Amino acid sequence: MIAVRDDTQRSTRAPLEVVREHAETLRDEALLGDQQGLITQRTADILAASGGMKLLLAQDLGGYEAHPNDFFDWVIAVGENQPSAGWITGVVGVHPWQISIMNDQTQQEIYGEGPDPWVASPYAPFGRARRVDGGYLLSGRWPFSTGTDYCDWIILGGMVADDQGEALTPPDVRHFVLPRRDYEVVPDSWKVLGLRGTGSKDVRMADVFVPDHRVYSAVDMYGGKYARENRPGQTLYQMMFGLMFPAAISAGTFGILRGAVREYAEHIAGRVTVSGVTSRTDPFQLSALARAESDVEASIAHFRSLVAEVYDHVSRGHEVTDEQRLRFRRDQVRATTRSIAALDELFRSSGASSIQDGHPVERFRRDLHVAATHMCNVPEAAYQNHGNWRFTGELPRGAY
Repeated sequence: MIAVRDDTQRSTRAPLEVVREHAETLRDEALLGDQQGLITQRTADILAASGGMKLLLAQDLGGYEAHPNDFFDWVIAVGENQPSAGWITGVVGVHPWQISIMNDQTQQEIYGEGPDPWVASPYAPFGRARRVDGGYLLSGRWPFSTGTDYCDWIILGGMVADDQGEALTPPDVRHFVLPRRDYEVVPDSWKVLGLRGTGSKDVRMADVFVPDHRVYSAVDMYGGKYARENRPGQTLYQMMFGLMFPAAISAGTFGILRGAVREYAEHIAGRVTVSGVTSRTDPFQLSALARAESDVEASIAHFRSLVAEVYDHVSRGHEVTDEQRLRFRRDQVRATTRSIAALDELFRSSGASSIQDGHPVERFRRDLHVAATHMCNVPEAAYQNHGNWRFTGELPRGAY
């Protein structure tokens, strides 16, 4: 295990400092993580020792209750050195925020012995839950459970069903919280193009009992009801699920983007083209590099300002409005889309040697394009939702 530094307990900057100290190790462990389809134990130890998974956890549960940009900076720093690890920190690391707005009994079951358990998801409502005395019997199979082999708990999406297992109409979507003993991680269920080291395997179960206190309405979760009831006056928890989760995905993506720029620069530093031109003196490649780096850094700055604006707004006692939510999503997804486009231009000039399996540029390229497929990075829905709201004043159904 990597030793936990003393200042991890005193400063929200400590998680970022620990990652920077172990940046070289994270880079060295990346290829092995990809090959085994799971981040290495050494990588997991560094993430745990940094304390970053506690940044969004409430102080009364042993966490930092930090400014969300402290958390997103940590995610970006991890991802620029090891994309799969960064993706895990974004997805798994945002769950303590959600658990902090759940009821006391759920929180104590997860964190009663300390703030270190990791919690997986996915939220997609693939499960079917039948009502029984005291709770629900949950069945289903869920793909994309990021980092699940290292997690002790999971939050799963599902729909309440009738006695025949058919989802009710209209849909009643819930979040179900379960300990590791209640579900199975499906072996060899993560065979993918990129982000291979995330180990985002399938999980499954059949007729597992979930008590009422660990079942939450998705509508109330997204609408902020639990935060208002359970964490009134605590700024961090009024940020809204539909902002925090997409922002965590963006942070994971920005880490990949920043790392890709670095790897490209290192790649061309010693590259000579077939025509004898040294890449580091080629005006076209230097221009592409400068544009990409500028776009990435500008997008990160834009992203951080969006987060800070909403945080400042709720710190003054205001609720997040529908307009803010839709504008946040519009600008958040635009920031990632703009940067991905800039990196595509850069990748096209990286040369044939960079497409070889295991080459850092090739790995970052695959990881980036897998990250781009996540629903929180797909721009059309966010743009359309914002446009519809502008002209109708109505919040689209299903919109964060």
